[in-house]
Amino acid sequence: MAAKGVDIERSTLARSAGYAAALLDPIYNRIREIGRTRTKIHTDDTRLPILAPGNGKTHKGALWVYVADDRNSGSQEPPIAWYRATMGRAGESVMTELAGFAGTLQADGFSGYNQIYKGGAIREAACLAHLRRKIFDVHDSQPTELSTTAMAGIQAIYRIEEEIRGLPPAERLTARRRRTRPLVRALRRQLMRQGNGLSRHADIAKAFAYGAKRWRAFNRFLYDGQLEPDNLIAERAIRGFTVGRRNWLFSGSFAAAERSAVVLSIIETCKLCGVDAEAYMADVTERIQNDWPASRWDELMPWNWARRQEMPLPLAA
Repeated sequence: MAAKGVDIERSTLARSAGYAAALLDPIYNRIREIGRTRTKIHTDDTRLPILAPGNGKTHKGALWVYVADDRNSGSQEPPIAWYRATMGRAGESVMTELAGFAGTLQADGFSGYNQIYKGGAIREAACLAHLRRKIFDVHDSQPTELSTTAMAGIQAIYRIEEEIRGLPPAERLTARRRRTRPLVRALRRQLMRQGNGLSRHADIAKAFAYGAKRWRAFNRFLYDGQLEPDNLIAERAIRGFTVGRRNWLFSGSFAAAERSAVVLSIIETCKLCGVDAEAYMADVTERIQNDWPASRWDELMPWNWARRQEMPLPLAA
């Protein structure tokens, strides 16, 4: 509003955002519904302080992001992202959100996910970038031949991934079997052989143990050309929120946190689809407010909206 020269009270702005989030709720729920039909989802979370009513203190809430984006493997399905606010940080929140989902969940090593993988409907894919960071942190402060070799092996894996980005799953799988698998096996041998000879209290030993413990999940991308070696897709989707968090202290209530999740979901999905989020929300909220038919929600999805901006508004009932 300030950019447009309008002086408006913060409380009025907050109420307006709340009304907009309520109008966008059907779009948000449809995004979640579509996302759970995909075969691979990336997820990540970050802290979300939520004001407790009455005492001026905050609860330790969490904001979770779920992203379905297979463009790296040549998919034509539209990329989507959605967020969920929760009180506390527990794996049960993810289990509830992904009820009915069957496929691969790419995430970090948070122990709260362990229950999700039991039963086999959801497969775990680990994040090679996390292992790389743990080794790099040690290497950056005290480089050794051991850490240098490990970093070189991981970098070689990523150079191959850059070359095959955007190719169909079958072609990516062929390249990984021929070129990446020997590098991964060499890294595995190094983690096991060198890790066994180190003090378990050494930082590099802890980094190697992290990799060895989750090796099957780290290996998953070698057997499925649709998968990624890491979870950077979800990390990028959560980064905007973590940077923005520097400008505020907390969500005023759990309802406010949920409204934030709705708006963030619309914005991030628009970004992934190359759509101007401000123009999209201005247009779509007007259409919904003017009794847009529920049978036509899919026409208002960000990836469809870009092709249908000239749609006439439906007549009010």
